[in-house]
Amino acid sequence: MNEWVVLGGIITIIVMIAIIIIIILKRKQIKAERLEIEENEQDLEDDLLGSQVTNYNELILTTRQYLFIALIACGFFFIIGIIFYKSMITAFIFSLLGLLYPKLQKKKMLYKRKRELSQQFQQALFSLSSSLVAGRSIENAFIEVTNDLYLLYPNPDTHIIKEFELINRRLENRETIEHALTDFSQRAGVDDITSFTDVFVTCKRTGGDLVEVIRRTSTLISQKLEVEQEISVMVSQKKFESNAISMAPIIIVAVLSYSASDYMIPLYRWSDFGPIVMTICLLIIGFSFWISQKIMDIKV
Repeated sequence: MNEWVVLGGIITIIVMIAIIIIIILKRKQIKAERLEIEENEQDLEDDLLGSQVTNYNELILTTRQYLFIALIACGFFFIIGIIFYKSMITAFIFSLLGLLYPKLQKKKMLYKRKRELSQQFQQALFSLSSSLVAGRSIENAFIEVTNDLYLLYPNPDTHIIKEFELINRRLENRETIEHALTDFSQRAGVDDITSFTDVFVTCKRTGGDLVEVIRRTSTLISQKLEVEQEISVMVSQKKFESNAISMAPIIIVAVLSYSASDYMIPLYRWSDFGPIVMTICLLIIGFSFWISQKIMDIKV
């Protein structure tokens, strides 16, 4: 029996390695195809700008990032499989769920990047409003905003600095400010930036008060970010409690299985339908964790 268990474990490891290799090769192929498409579709405008624009709605994980996240997730699910099933084969199969986790992590990284961009855009609007109040033209105001952003964010690779530098280069190439801002808002995918761009373009065409529009927009974004921060502080403790409650059943099962193994034996025997009961418990724990995360995911 032990020989069959060892053989099954070896086969499972080989299958996992094969799946990881296939995923790596597939990702490289997809990445190469995307790069080829981008190079073929790159127009003269992008060549003149000398800069590759960023699409904030997409994020491609590097192979190293994907493997790092997937291996950690696989290890976590493997430990849970050992605790709930006490079977190496079942634990290895259960650990394959970790290969799905990089997609969820990518969504979190996209949300974090957009939130940082929204906060940086707020600071840019404050500077833009001050420059326009001082009597500068729109083009000169955008140049001054870039200089102010360098004081706030010393890192030249900061998203908002790169975007305003791109806008300034487009203005130097005789593009309209409306076109540059519209392209930025479409790539950003942030509601605040999209709303500001729509109002800015409308005021520019109809002769509205740009200074007042920018001032009001920056104030609204500031208030929205303050509300989001207050909600985040209020919910942070509840998130910690939710994670602790979700981990509590796993810890209890682990302690009982090693301290009172005779008491837990029926839950590991197929003749007593123990693994089925364990699976149902895992599904309930996972569903409750998902519900708690959805409840505390408050959008403003």
